[in-house]
This record gives sequence, C-alpha cells and structure tokens, in this order.
Amino acid sequence: MARITVEDCLDYVDNRFELVIVGSKRARQIATQGKEPLVAPENDKPTVIALREIELGLIDDAFLAATDAEPVEHFAEPSEENADNLYPEA
Repeated sequence: MARITVEDCLDYVDNRFELVIVGSKRARQIATQGKEPLVAPENDKPTVIALREIELGLIDDAFLAATDAEPVEHFAEPSEENADNLYPEA
C-alpha cells in the first residue's frame, strides 16, 4: 500500500475541509452504494481507495455532484388506508 498524504490530495481540492467532504462522499459511494472504484482496490478500505482516486485527480467535487444527481425512480404514493394519517385534523 502506497502512503497517501494530504498534500498530494490538496493539488486537486481547495482545502483540507473539502478533502474530508469529497473523500467521505466517495468512500460512502464505494462502500454502500455499489459504485466501482476507478483504481485497483488492492485490498484497501473504501476511504483509502477514495483518497487514492483524489490523489490521481480522478475524483473532485464536480464528479461527485454528477454521480449523486441520479434520478429517483419511484416515490411512494399514499393509499386510501393511510390518507387520514397524512392530513390530521387540528
């Protein structure tokens, strides 16, 4: 495993705070949303994979905004049975 430094990642994000946000969003995408890593996983955890992607310039805030904007396919619609719960009388 190669060592990743904050300074290497700061070439692609504005500051350390943005690095935390971008890194955590990308790690969450990899860990829980089934997104494929853009680098070879090499037995690394999602956080390390995310930082490696940032260090190589593959991930930035614009990339995450584009991938997070996936359309919602279905919204739950109220049924007659629970319609009373939606608009309770005062």
